[in-house]
Amino acid sequence: MARRLSKLQYRPLTASSKLSAIPFSTTVSAENPQNSTADGQDHLINDQIHNLRVLLQQGRNETAYNFTKSLILSNPSSFSSPSHLLSLFSSSSDDASLNLTLSDMLLSVCSESKMHRQVSELYDFMRQEGRLPSFGYVRMIVESLVESKKFDNVLDLFKEMVGLGFRPDKLVYGRAMLAAVKLGDLKLAMELFETMKRRKVVPNVFVYNVLIGGLCKEKRIRDAEKLFGEMSVRNLVPNRVTFNTLIDGYCKAGEVDVAIGLRERMKKEKVEPSIITFNSLLSGLCKARRIEEARCMLNEIKCNGFVPDGFTYSIIFDGLLKSDDGARAALDFYREAIGKGVKIDNYTCSILLNGLCKEGKVEKAEEVLKSLVEHGLVPGEVIYNTIVNGYCQIGDMDRAILTIEQMESRGLRPNCIAFNSVIDKFCEMQMIDKAEGWVKKMVGKGIAPSVETYNILIDGYGRLCVFSRCFQILEEMEENGEKPNVISYGSLINCLCKDGKILEAEMVLRDMVGRGVLPNANIYNMLIDGSCTVGKLREALRFFDEMSKNEIGATIVTYNSLIKGLCKMGKLKEAEEMFFLITSTGHCPDVITYNSLISGYSNAGNSQKCLELYETMKKLGIKPTINTFHPLISGCSKEGIKLKETLFNEMLQMNLSPDRVVYNAMIHCYQETGHVQKAFSLQKEMVDMGVRPDNKTYNSLILGHLKEGKFSETKDLVDDMKAKGLIPEADTYSLLIKGHCDLKDFNGAYVWYREMLENGFLPNVCICNELSTGLRKEGRLQEAQSICSEMIANGMDNLDTNEDLSDVAKM
Repeated sequence: MARRLSKLQYRPLTASSKLSAIPFSTTVSAENPQNSTADGQDHLINDQIHNLRVLLQQGRNETAYNFTKSLILSNPSSFSSPSHLLSLFSSSSDDASLNLTLSDMLLSVCSESKMHRQVSELYDFMRQEGRLPSFGYVRMIVESLVESKKFDNVLDLFKEMVGLGFRPDKLVYGRAMLAAVKLGDLKLAMELFETMKRRKVVPNVFVYNVLIGGLCKEKRIRDAEKLFGEMSVRNLVPNRVTFNTLIDGYCKAGEVDVAIGLRERMKKEKVEPSIITFNSLLSGLCKARRIEEARCMLNEIKCNGFVPDGFTYSIIFDGLLKSDDGARAALDFYREAIGKGVKIDNYTCSILLNGLCKEGKVEKAEEVLKSLVEHGLVPGEVIYNTIVNGYCQIGDMDRAILTIEQMESRGLRPNCIAFNSVIDKFCEMQMIDKAEGWVKKMVGKGIAPSVETYNILIDGYGRLCVFSRCFQILEEMEENGEKPNVISYGSLINCLCKDGKILEAEMVLRDMVGRGVLPNANIYNMLIDGSCTVGKLREALRFFDEMSKNEIGATIVTYNSLIKGLCKMGKLKEAEEMFFLITSTGHCPDVITYNSLISGYSNAGNSQKCLELYETMKKLGIKPTINTFHPLISGCSKEGIKLKETLFNEMLQMNLSPDRVVYNAMIHCYQETGHVQKAFSLQKEMVDMGVRPDNKTYNSLILGHLKEGKFSETKDLVDDMKAKGLIPEADTYSLLIKGHCDLKDFNGAYVWYREMLENGFLPNVCICNELSTGLRKEGRLQEAQSICSEMIANGMDNLDTNEDLSDVAKM
């Protein structure tokens, strides 16, 4: 400080200006109390400014500094702010050098006193006055702006200083890089780093720590490694921050063993760890499901003299809750911690309770909370919100509402989060009136609905297709001072698209843009997927082009929707082109991409291409899903039963459980190839696995029995079908009639024909002709005539036809 003060401007005084003593107060006349108070204050300010000017003119910088400090820090102060003092001083003096000296001095006082906001205000005032501080004080301003988290201002000041010819030192470069990283502009930070080196300013450890931190945050761990290695080349010794940053980066990248190795290097280089070091390692081990090693790490923390904090225990709880043992392991650890006298704070408690609630163990969460309250915990809003949300998730609305009442009885005011959980669940349950009722309760308690509240209602009404109310809510938001955001419009657009109202969804898109809310990739994905679903491929591609024009990057979801739409329309060549576009834009095809292509080629009858895609995705490590096997098993009819069985077994080896679609495809295949017994065995397995047969299942089994001429067993199947609540429809009756006709059992066929008519279904002309012809040959002319009359009465052509009936048999 003495060095700084010695450099301040000096101006000699005239003889009449010299002071023998500095008065720090002035006596004020009390003749008119009200006026004299104001006048006295003005006199005091004038005297203080005058005395300060005299000190500066005399070169008594240290005394001037202390006097300035007392003026700024005194309570109450004569000046509303340091800028106020500087303003009054400048307006009473035209000596530019004295004004600059006081400016620097005030910056120094405020910086030393950690008055960061005031430093920023002083700098703004100086700029307005056309003055700039000396470089030494620029560093102070930069530091204060960083401390105040005014990172945009840091970069503006840096740019301005460089433009005026200042040569930043390593400290200023470092703070500018920190500001860029904090603003998410790592590219700028790296450019500053390169500029710094070009201008022969040697980076220090702080600079490397900032950049390594930024790279790790963006998961560019290899680039962070390179910078870490560069430190050794420059003979810079990594400190604890360097190691902690890299360890955290490795853990978040899933490279826990490398992080542990770095911890060992810390030991060798005698760099002391901190609780942050261990918390990062714990988090990495827990995410990797290495729970036992995490427990050992907890012991190492204690051995190193650290007391595990609330965050440490929250990491363990979070890891245990995600392990195979889940809630049980977390509860055991909780009891162990409580038994050792560990104090669980609100944050740690909320992690544990949230995990239990997610598993549906809300009552257990309540027990834990009760136990913690007995151990001295005072639950806050977050904990109660967690319990309320937990009860809402399991649909126990009575208990959720009771928890809100308990909050109020304990002096806690429920906030939007608690009410939103209840409102959201009522919307999900399609009890929209109750949801609206809870919004009114919110308002009645003086809690204004948030944007999230309105968004929940928009989504709720949208799911019910009550779109007029959705638009009304958007207007209410504006009236109540809540600006709809991209989620507000997104919920409405999503529901309109799902209801096939693409034109209306696009109108909402135009409205949101007109109101200054910019659409994101999710909004366009909804519109593209909705357009593809209703077969409006041209519209989908138009939205895709619009994304590109608006510089909104397409996601894998975008490409998947378009590929699915193209495949659905049979445009497989275009779908393949879109597939190659995925990789060229830096994305990777996923299982949904491959499933769409396999389904497209399956519908086109190209089973060979389906199998090629299936093998490719396996080689790339993309795990097939049950939806992968739907088109594979259904579409590979030409390749025969053996290939289908191979695919079915591969699916089982992948721990994928067959669903109704897969079972039906296999059962149909078995009956088609004459393996009727296998079809019935698979149907039994299907039932045993809890998969309910449907009409298609029974149709395949009925066909199997009919082919073997087992009419009695066929009737039993139909009776069983009815007993299980499945009503035979036209396809089932057509199979029954056709099956009996093929075996010349026209009497049996006529019985099913009569039942079909009684249940409101009509057979087609071919079946009627075949049945009536068979009945005539058997001399049953009355029944044959009855069929002809019923055909005419229903507007059907009574003429014989050569139409192939094989399609019916395949149903």
